[in-house]
Amino acid sequence: MIEIWAHIQQILQKRLAPGLFKVWITPLVADVTDQGVCLTAPNEFVAAWVRDRLLDDIVAAAAEAAGRPLQVTVTASKTPQKAPARRRSPSVDMADAREQASGPLFNSGSVAQQMALPIQQPLVSKAIDWRFDFDSFVVGPCNDLAFAASQGITRSSLSADTLFLSSGPGLGKTHLMQAVGSELCRQSNRSNVRVEYLTAEEFASRLIGALKSRDVERFKARYRDVDLLLLEDVHFLQGKERMQDEVLATIKALQSRGSRVVLSSSFAPRDLKELDSQLVSRFCSGFLAVIDKPDFATRRDILRRKAKQYQVDLPDNVTDLLAENIRSDVRQIESCLHNLILKARILNQRISMNIAWEVISHYATQETVMDMDSIIRCVCNGFDLAPSQLNSRSRRRELVIARNTVFYLARKHTDLSLQDIGNHFNRKHSTVLKGITNLEREMSRETPVGRQVTSTVNMIERNGRILPAR
Repeated sequence: MIEIWAHIQQILQKRLAPGLFKVWITPLVADVTDQGVCLTAPNEFVAAWVRDRLLDDIVAAAAEAAGRPLQVTVTASKTPQKAPARRRSPSVDMADAREQASGPLFNSGSVAQQMALPIQQPLVSKAIDWRFDFDSFVVGPCNDLAFAASQGITRSSLSADTLFLSSGPGLGKTHLMQAVGSELCRQSNRSNVRVEYLTAEEFASRLIGALKSRDVERFKARYRDVDLLLLEDVHFLQGKERMQDEVLATIKALQSRGSRVVLSSSFAPRDLKELDSQLVSRFCSGFLAVIDKPDFATRRDILRRKAKQYQVDLPDNVTDLLAENIRSDVRQIESCLHNLILKARILNQRISMNIAWEVISHYATQETVMDMDSIIRCVCNGFDLAPSQLNSRSRRRELVIARNTVFYLARKHTDLSLQDIGNHFNRKHSTVLKGITNLEREMSRETPVGRQVTSTVNMIERNGRILPAR
């Protein structure tokens, strides 16, 4: 039966990382019976760790070794660990702790000494699955500086080794950070380029794990000996002095060896509170790039790019409608487009303005003040016209009705005078007044045209969320 455990160990040694096998499998003592395998760990911490993370691997290896399924249990040893010759004080000094952490983990037998155990993460970083790159990033006036700086730090053309990206949520910080990591890995002539990508919260959690397991030196070696550190959401460090100290020391070490550091936060460094001044200084020591909300043109480009990616025919008027109404962040723009595509497929219809209005009503919850340009776009979407057509001298009925609708909405929902409204179309104020009067009369009639105009105006006011300008 002992041979079965040796066979199981051979299988696990091939399947697990060397560090995992040495630290967690080697100290286990096995009792193999016909019923299964009972593994005894030196303490409850090791037993719990193995049960939570490696039990499935052990069960699979046991079945392969025995040729049949075996029940595997992991328990902690009831025998107290042998105490050291000299009893140590609970307040072990740092040098002593480091000596323990760097010393051998196990004695010549199979039972582990009651010493420091490594943190859960392996020292060598796993390959990162980069989801974003520079080619898929839509550049506009709101983010062109951040985009250029991110590209620059990958090419070493940026006169700084540290980049701080600041923006609200959903505006592209993560996209650019992943693009930096992806590009650096692609450009590197080394197969094992060292990149660490994590959030500040994850960094803090791993540091706590290292402190508890008394393996801080391994933690430091992991994050201070990389080519690129990507650390997101550094505002999480506010008020956490111990974490700030470690991040500051890490950044200093990386900068001294010429490595690159990219940081991100929803706030600018100057807005971060309860943060060490030295750390803030390091944040600002490189290049600071702020990403603003995308303007109308950029939102429209994002929608077109995504529609092309999904191989969907998105009409221009629907694109403008979505770009006009979904303004908060890029994630909402993409989510709205996803829902629009799905709804059209469920209904087995082509994407249309009516479907778009229905979907938008679930997203554009915050009322916004619309200016003349916004009203023109809404009316053009509703009547399927181009803005240039409203400026023409044509007396076509549909153009006159659409132009009068703009007059009506602008007069009702803005502080513009009749003359100001007319100036947008090179019309006199008397023409605007006449157009509004004619439209109101048409809307009061129970004619097909009147009902169409009333429906369009109501739809724009309901879904466009036009409010009086203040």
